Amino acid sequence: MTTLAVMNRLLLTILSVSILLLCGNGAYAASALQEQVRMHALREAAAAAGGTQSRIEVVVGQIDERLPLATCTKAEVFQAGGARFWGRGFAGVRCIEGASFSTNVAVTVRVFGPALVAARPLAVGAPVQPDDVRVAEVEWTREAQGVATTIAQLDQRVLARPIASGQPIAISALRAPQVIGQGEPVRVIGRGNGFSISAEGIALASAVAGQTVRVRTDAGKILTGVARAGRQVEVQF
Repeated sequence: MTTLAVMNRLLLTILSVSILLLCGNGAYAASALQEQVRMHALREAAAAAGGTQSRIEVVVGQIDERLPLATCTKAEVFQAGGARFWGRGFAGVRCIEGASFSTNVAVTVRVFGPALVAARPLAVGAPVQPDDVRVAEVEWTREAQGVATTIAQLDQRVLARPIASGQPIAISALRAPQVIGQGEPVRVIGRGNGFSISAEGIALASAVAGQTVRVRTDAGKILTGVARAGRQVEVQF
């Protein structure tokens, strides 16, 4: 059994015991419903963190006192719209036995763990080298997309914004390097069913590897293709 599976089983056991202690009469109390939301968010955050080195804090907001909790014997927690428990958000709660209600509860999830932080100020457009970073414990959830935790995540990426010394390397701050500049000459590689052609052209915009870009060929035709390294643009016919 994996570490994550063991953790999930332990969390479910704690959740069951907590609800029994808080709801001995088979009906919900607000504190029991808050605990169910907290444990659900904790379990989901642990899965999103993807490891046992992280430390997780969960704070659940107040349950609406107008809800008929006393007649609810079974409730479930859900995530509306596919949102994940990461930073500040809401959990959906609905009663599925004994009563009929659905509500949202504020939830704040903070995940802390080791991550890469800048060892010195890093400039926009610069590739991040191993000696540019060090490992420190930071709050992963301060960034919507998380932070870089391994050197492999920096491979073939440059910075989209400056990073101050001691700041974590946010995933959103990394992008693929520019391979084509606006106005640069490019080679257009056209591919179709059983054939391929090539032509010269001028890029009408800058692009990173894998990004679509428009090109004007020497014949004056405008084509749209995918930017590749070596100032090449692939066009599918």
